[in-house]
Amino acid sequence: MREIRLHDTLTGKLLPLSLRDPGRVGIYACGPTVYSRIHIGNARPFVVFMLLKRFLEHEGLRGTLVINVTDVNDKIYDAARAEGRPSGELALQMTDRYRADTDALGLGRPDAEPLASETIGPIVEHIAALVDGGHAYAAEGDVYFRVRSDPGYGSLSHRRLENMDQGEEELNAYPPHDPTAARKEDPLDFALWKAHKPDEDTVWDSPWGPGRPGWHIECSAMAEQLLGVGFDIHGGGSDLVFPHHENEAAQTRAARGRELARLWVHNGMIQLTGEKMAKSAGNIAPLHEVLDRYGAQAVLMYLVSGHYRQPLAFSVEELQEAERKVHRIRDALRRLAPGEASPANMSAQREVFLDALANDFNTPAALAAMFDWVREANRRGSGVGDADLREMLGLLGLGGLTPLQVLGDVAVTDPDAVSLLGRREQARRERDFQAADRMREELRRRGWEIRDGPSGPELIPVAER
Repeated sequence: MREIRLHDTLTGKLLPLSLRDPGRVGIYACGPTVYSRIHIGNARPFVVFMLLKRFLEHEGLRGTLVINVTDVNDKIYDAARAEGRPSGELALQMTDRYRADTDALGLGRPDAEPLASETIGPIVEHIAALVDGGHAYAAEGDVYFRVRSDPGYGSLSHRRLENMDQGEEELNAYPPHDPTAARKEDPLDFALWKAHKPDEDTVWDSPWGPGRPGWHIECSAMAEQLLGVGFDIHGGGSDLVFPHHENEAAQTRAARGRELARLWVHNGMIQLTGEKMAKSAGNIAPLHEVLDRYGAQAVLMYLVSGHYRQPLAFSVEELQEAERKVHRIRDALRRLAPGEASPANMSAQREVFLDALANDFNTPAALAAMFDWVREANRRGSGVGDADLREMLGLLGLGGLTPLQVLGDVAVTDPDAVSLLGRREQARRERDFQAADRMREELRRRGWEIRDGPSGPELIPVAER
């Protein structure tokens, strides 16, 4: 197995992957809070860590990937209240839609997808251990973590205590917004357990009274329950480094005397017009809408086109460029020999591809190597075995790509579709757009999608999107 290195947020260094259990790698990535449909930005960590696990298994490791679902949270209560419906009903519906939307990417599912609402027992036990150790205290039904009791607090986010606040989750815990602020020993302390409020419609018993867990303790408990303490990789978006992941790390360090994870790996944000894409900012592109417009293969190509740690610009132009890349590969595939070994003297590009993924999961460098392979295969003409390309595509989630069907091929299988496409293009030239739209729909009913390629409109089977 080649040496695999990943950037660790805690140390700020590129570190070798050092496994707790030889031959096995455990990964935990923070999933969505299910109060609405997920957007393309939420899809990035899902794709990054699904593909990272795939690569690690390619290299001979046995992987376990856990991506949680936060289904107990202030945002869910607020959204359900606005819609006049039970919060559990909304969370269940949005969880189902999250799974359907990510299923449409074609990458499969994580090995485990725990729900906060189904992990209350381990959460309560973890909080009790913190209270017993003097790292947390009860106050009128709430329980708070004593931030200053952890000497390592701030090490993950590289922040000093005097430069911190607990962010959105604790925003209402300061006067004059919320009278419960007086319950805190220190403004830096954050909630582990929240006493039941009359306008919250889910509640669980605890030694401190009825209530529900805070956000940060949910992930500490779910990760430990499924992977144990000291697992290999904790992942998530860079917006979670503080306070969420800082608090996770502190809770486990204080309760268990050990670090929660060996490496902390964070992906950059997807940006629209220079700003982080976020539901609260209202600048989102829902994943299901992006998939409907561009198809899963182009969306995956877009997501792997940038290094996972860097921000990724979202625009129509970026998605169209991803479509062109997919087209280039499909065009190359139709000239390759399916199921045949690739020439040994073309293996250098494959090795560069794999080395790029081993070096901080550098998918842009890997893509560049793959397209070098494609250029060489095109130079050699037809008959080159496709095995190397298929292997590389599979590691990027693009293994389902099929050879492009040129119009000549379509003419054999569906000559009427070719004729209909020609008439549609004529209608467009004559600016009869209603007729053109009717013919597009007729083509779709026949099983064809029109896609603009470098040499003009092409017919692509609908199933291949």
